[in-house]
Order: sequence, then C-alpha cells, then structure tokens
Amino acid sequence: MMIRGIRGATTVEYDTEKDITEKTKQLIDNMIIENQVKPETVVHILISATPDLHAAFPAKVVRMFEGWQYVPVMCMQEMDVTHGLKQCIRVMMTVQTEKRQNEICHVYLENAVSLRPDLSLTKKTEL
Repeated sequence: MMIRGIRGATTVEYDTEKDITEKTKQLIDNMIIENQVKPETVVHILISATPDLHAAFPAKVVRMFEGWQYVPVMCMQEMDVTHGLKQCIRVMMTVQTEKRQNEICHVYLENAVSLRPDLSLTKKTEL
C-alpha cells in the first residue's frame, strides 16, 4: 500500500454558498469515482480557495458524503498570485492505495482545466 495524492480543482461562477457547495461537491464526487476512493483509505483532504471566495467553506462538502464524517479535512486560503486563476477551489486528497502514480486520475473541471490540461479528466478520456 502506498500513500498517493489526488489533485483536483474547479472554479465557480459566483461567490455564493450554493455555487461553492455545488461545484466542490461535483469535484470531490468525480475524484472519488475516478479513483475508487473509500473514506477509510483517506489520510486527509486539504482544500484551498482563492481570496475572492467568501460565501462558504468548501471543506464542509465532505460531510455530505455518507461515511466520510471521520475524514480529516482542512480548508485554507490559496496564495493570491498576480494573474492567477480567480474563484478557484483546489483539493489535495491524500489516500492509501495500490495504484501506481500514473494510474491516479487527477480531476480538473470548469476553468481549472487550464491549470493542468495535461492531467484533466477530458484529456484522459480521449486517450
């Protein structure tokens, strides 16, 4: 068993609790499905949001998934880099897995596909 990081990111159109919650749930759900993640294999999840998002804590979304209430989650602010992607939520899910590093499916949705087009879900499904 190895410890691996699964990366994910998405963007929201509006700084509202509804938009932040929906987009974060969609992102984490995709990360779970694409990598067959079970909550008992998760070491922890780190979630960052850009400084222009204030309406909700994206980390609260993890509690919406059945059986995930004991997974350690931390939310933090992303660095405010000039010309960086705005209204962006990033996730680092650390898991125990038998998968090799190149078998991990990193998930980038919405405008966040621009962060890692080489690793985006749409790119992988084309292969």
